[in-house]
Amino acid sequence: MNLPKVITELVKAQNDFNSVAYANCFSDTAVVFDEGKTHNGRKEIEHWIADSNEHYKSVMTPVSYEENGSSSILSAECSGTFPGSPIILKFHFEIVDGQIQRLKVTD
Repeated sequence: MNLPKVITELVKAQNDFNSVAYANCFSDTAVVFDEGKTHNGRKEIEHWIADSNEHYKSVMTPVSYEENGSSSILSAECSGTFPGSPIILKFHFEIVDGQIQRLKVTD
């Protein structure tokens, strides 16, 4: 599967539980929507993923990838210490200038 560099880096950072590297995949003004909450900017994103890593220990295995201009969807099997693990989640990205500007996680 041919993934953009920033998404490859995001998956690696997630699987390494590296919240700083994960947050650095996003622009300064990025927005993340996950579990009914909105996280604005790189610092909030870093805190969100660090908290998520601590609670869920989730790792990602990419399953499929679709791209349409600056929008794309990564389907990934996510496994960790949460009920129903493993599950397939969809990561809806908007990538601008090689950085993630928006991410919405859905099931």
